[in-house]
Amino acid sequence: MSGALSILVIDDNKIRASIIEQGLHDAGHDQVILVHQMDGLVRQIADINPDVIVIDLENPNRDQLEHMFQVSRAVRRPIAMFVDKADSHSIEAAVDAGVSAYVVDGLKRERVKPILDMAISRFRAFSRLTAELEEARTELADRKTIDRAKGIVMKSKGLSEQEAYDLLRRTAMKQSRKIIDVAQSLVIASGLLED
Repeated sequence: MSGALSILVIDDNKIRASIIEQGLHDAGHDQVILVHQMDGLVRQIADINPDVIVIDLENPNRDQLEHMFQVSRAVRRPIAMFVDKADSHSIEAAVDAGVSAYVVDGLKRERVKPILDMAISRFRAFSRLTAELEEARTELADRKTIDRAKGIVMKSKGLSEQEAYDLLRRTAMKQSRKIIDVAQSLVIASGLLED
């Protein structure tokens, strides 16, 4: 892991924050920013724009946890969260909120680096899966739009499915556009004419 990472440590307990800070410095991370004030946290994170976030909550109540989970959903960064105690509901909520590493009773200086490395790896893996899922959804939606456009062309021109597809493809090439853009235009125009 590069020492150039900017790491934000959020902890209202300065002693515990110093344990994390020292662990990060020992691991070669020099850009460590400490935040002890929990008000306006999302704005503070946006201003600092860290690469990674470490949150230490000691013994959080449900409201504190929910606040941190809301922060996690909003910032889209690798997040390692340390707590002293947790129940299964909190762990599930942390995973749902995108917390990359939810560590119970594990705040020791020497454990900070491997936990941080794991949080970054999990975040990257999750981000990759999310991007692949979004790409698959887009491809499926595009395919449906192209199928609708083919249906319109088949009906209006009396063409076969392959001929309709070839016509859409040729039109896209002539106009230097993507076939999905041509298909979307056709579907929209057809919808307007039907109304």
